[in-house]
Amino acid sequence: MSFKEFGAYDAVGLAELVRRRQASPEELLDEAIARTEKIDPQLNAVVVKHYDFAREQIENGLPDGPFRGVPFLLKDLNLLAGTRTTFGASLNKNYVADHTDTLTQRFVDAGLVIYGKSSSPEWGLMPTTETRLHGPTRNPWNTEHSSGGSSGGAAAAVAARILPVAHASDGGGSIRIPASACGVFGLKPTRARTPMGPDRGEGWGGFSVGHVVSISVRDSAAMLDATEGPELVSPYHAPPHARPFADEVRREPGRLRIAFTDRAPSGAPIDPEIAAAVRDVAKMLEKLGHEVIEKAPVLPVSPGDALTVITGANTALTVRLAEQQLGRRPTEDEFEKLTLVTAHNAGKRTSVDYCAAQLDAFRISRALAEFFTEVDVLLQPTLCLPPLKLGVLDTMGDLRTIAATLAAYMPGTAMFNMSGQPAMSVPLAWNKAGLPLGMMFAGRFGDEATLFRLAAQLEREQPWKDRKPGVCA
Repeated sequence: MSFKEFGAYDAVGLAELVRRRQASPEELLDEAIARTEKIDPQLNAVVVKHYDFAREQIENGLPDGPFRGVPFLLKDLNLLAGTRTTFGASLNKNYVADHTDTLTQRFVDAGLVIYGKSSSPEWGLMPTTETRLHGPTRNPWNTEHSSGGSSGGAAAAVAARILPVAHASDGGGSIRIPASACGVFGLKPTRARTPMGPDRGEGWGGFSVGHVVSISVRDSAAMLDATEGPELVSPYHAPPHARPFADEVRREPGRLRIAFTDRAPSGAPIDPEIAAAVRDVAKMLEKLGHEVIEKAPVLPVSPGDALTVITGANTALTVRLAEQQLGRRPTEDEFEKLTLVTAHNAGKRTSVDYCAAQLDAFRISRALAEFFTEVDVLLQPTLCLPPLKLGVLDTMGDLRTIAATLAAYMPGTAMFNMSGQPAMSVPLAWNKAGLPLGMMFAGRFGDEATLFRLAAQLEREQPWKDRKPGVCA
């Protein structure tokens, strides 16, 4: 199979080739490895490589799942027994997992061939992927810019066509942010749609959920069909849905009532090219027959404050567990400065502060739920600035400017982690400099179906598959 032939297929298409015996899992794996070795030196997206493990997967017999034989990258925060997971941290650079987490096992059961791990910022904390341990992951559209985070390696690898789909996760925007920065499709599912176990019941107070980034909408839908559903320790379940998500992609969305805003949630103006792109997409939606109104939810408090408290507490727990393991405090040689400062600041807060942050998250969720009683979908920019240049968010340098940068860059993603609603970044615009500008669509709690139908319509109307970055296999 040639480079060109491999790149013409999404993951559903590759799996169909395997089913028809027009390609073998070995051939697909060899091609993915060849693409990785050719392209990744320019990107640094694949930071853990276990090619021999993948070959053993095939030799031992792959499950007869919907993605049997398709090469796949796991994010470097999840566990696959017998392989290395670093969490982007120097302390864990040699850690080898002794068990497989539940979501990863579902990827394995789906027949995916996991040949490596994609880069993530240390413990998934940042909307950029630039670790001291592995170095920066570069944006394939412009290698001076960030690929986003925390699923930055996954998005960069998919955008560069190393493979068509890769694992990602989202606790404050970490699927949608890199999808926007790299010009790929990324849907954050409803809270608890996919499992978080077996080591925990939820991530970041229920904010985090795992899924994928992909080139095609149907890959995202079919992958969610393969991995969704609760497990034994799930503290709550996502609502049931009427039919497989893969079927939704083939259905028309009907006439939707879509609200849009070209401003930040605070009402502040944003990058003018991004604002103009939102308005252009709103006009396209009108032409497609949807009812489009300019309207934005009014939030009772800033999502950033609650996110800081809850993610800070979880980071402090990570550092405490490391202290228990080491029998001493970790140093800046083992954790990045940002991680240690975040944990230190969290230690100054109380359990009452944590409960107050949870209450603020609930108040935001309530306001959003009420807003969505009047509309089906909300359109807004995924990011309010173009992809940042590498080095702007330096986790080992002066941390005083980071909060202000984050507030300007990604003010609109975390509120849907708090409400648990599904939200997706769709690659519908690029700025004059050639950098992708993702458009974010959010739906009602539990209603991925509407988003998949709408995304498929947008994919047909304004295809993005053949628009490729400069660094591309």
